Amino acid sequence: MENVIECRNLTHYYGQRLIYKDLNFNVPKGRILGLLGKNGTGKTTTINILSGFLQPRSGECRILGEKIGEMNPETRRRIGLLIEGHVQYQFMTIEQIERFYSAFYPGWKREAYYELMSRLKVAPRQRINRMSCGQRSQVALGLILAQDPEVLVLDDFSLGLDPGYRRLFVDYLREYAKAENKTVFLTSHIIQDMERLVDDCIIMDYGRILVQMPVDELLGNIRRYTATAENGYTPTQAEGLYNPSMIRNMLEVFSMRPESEVIEMLKAEGLKDVKAEKIGLEDAFIGLTGKY
Repeated sequence: MENVIECRNLTHYYGQRLIYKDLNFNVPKGRILGLLGKNGTGKTTTINILSGFLQPRSGECRILGEKIGEMNPETRRRIGLLIEGHVQYQFMTIEQIERFYSAFYPGWKREAYYELMSRLKVAPRQRINRMSCGQRSQVALGLILAQDPEVLVLDDFSLGLDPGYRRLFVDYLREYAKAENKTVFLTSHIIQDMERLVDDCIIMDYGRILVQMPVDELLGNIRRYTATAENGYTPTQAEGLYNPSMIRNMLEVFSMRPESEVIEMLKAEGLKDVKAEKIGLEDAFIGLTGKY
């Protein structure tokens, strides 16, 4: 498949603190990829590198075949970007800001903007500075959709939205991206949204990628295992077992190894009542990265 976003050997520091080293990933055309990680693992750093606002210590990124630092304006116009802060010019109304932005984009699709505003029940003459944070974030997204970009790069796109509006927008964005064959790279702290929205995920820990695969493949393989242990039992730190922990005499551990293999391994350690459970994306994220 054609890769729309390609990042090779990204390394970045803030001062002496390593954010990550030799980070590599691709986003194929028409796929929605979600970047998941705890605070401070480099999600927004990666967004800032992809947007050209930050130069990595080493490595390079390409979008639509061009190096980000050398991208020509016509290519940059094919990229829609949402970063924290959302809408500028908040003194404008819904109508005024749409007219203002439309002048910069020859392929402007005002119907995409007003369709989203209609679903959000936002009045055309409502002033942006009188909206909630969640409503303002959706105005920003509506403006991006109206640009009709080939690639969308979205940082914490659901910031400030209540559960109902989050669900509405997640479903709308996925429907839009698939119908228009858009490529999307995004982050969010709300992992339930990502499970409904993304095709592929990258789960980052501090300084490295833990998992990079389609969400269906991840959830098809990962299991949470629980078992009863004798007093004084110390969990084994075996390869492929993630974050074993004890609550009283109950072991909890996560793994993507074959289920029968893990169960046999745990029973061989004298554990009893071994159970395997399928889990969702949020539990998979916690299982792989740890609770704290």
